[in-house]
Amino acid sequence: MPAQLKGKVAVVTGAASGIGLASAQAMIAEGAKVVFVDRDEEALLALCEKHGDAAVPMVVDLLDAQACKQLIPRILEAVGVIDIFHANAGLYVGGDLVDADPDAIDRMMNLNVNVVMKNVRDVIPHMAARKTGDIVVTSSLAAHYPTPWEPVYASSKWAINCFVQTTRRQVFKDGLRIGSVSPGPVVTGLLADWPEDKLAQAKASGSLIEASEIAEILIFMLTRPRGMTIRDVVVMPTNFDL
Repeated sequence: MPAQLKGKVAVVTGAASGIGLASAQAMIAEGAKVVFVDRDEEALLALCEKHGDAAVPMVVDLLDAQACKQLIPRILEAVGVIDIFHANAGLYVGGDLVDADPDAIDRMMNLNVNVVMKNVRDVIPHMAARKTGDIVVTSSLAAHYPTPWEPVYASSKWAINCFVQTTRRQVFKDGLRIGSVSPGPVVTGLLADWPEDKLAQAKASGSLIEASEIAEILIFMLTRPRGMTIRDVVVMPTNFDL
């Protein structure tokens, strides 16, 4: 099969691990050049060395307001164009609301919601001027169901789903597509914050998804004919409802 993203330039935030890493590697496999955005400099440099010219490392702490503001200009200076933007970076806060640390709530809401909004806002004018572009956002199954053990995290994803769907209705006239993928529990570092009983139950029942499986869905979304938008994919392990 020919490389379906040959000649495209993609950006992935939170690209040093988990879904972001799987997404970036899948896009490279399909022929794209990918800008890996993450705050983990050591991991980024090692990954990008492995992928050669197809990977461009960009060390950024997106929770730094000034660094976040300069992200899109820095990327355009480095690679000239952005065809695909995958807003993936995120944090997780689980458990009972009364036990959540207020500072952790602020950090998570900032990264999961505000940073996504600002990054997408900043990339839209560049894409709109070219009358083409794809934006994909990592959401969560928690955006579609009031998950009782993660009210803080679920709220951030409900908010971002609304953002994706309302923004989609503003930008389609400029040839842009924006959609989200909403996976159930994925084997990533975020699961380290899950309640132990829930994590043990999920592992025992086979109720987890691999990050590479989410990357396959992202490639499907990005490679549809331009007249088709995959607005949201909700995916969960078959055993999730056990």
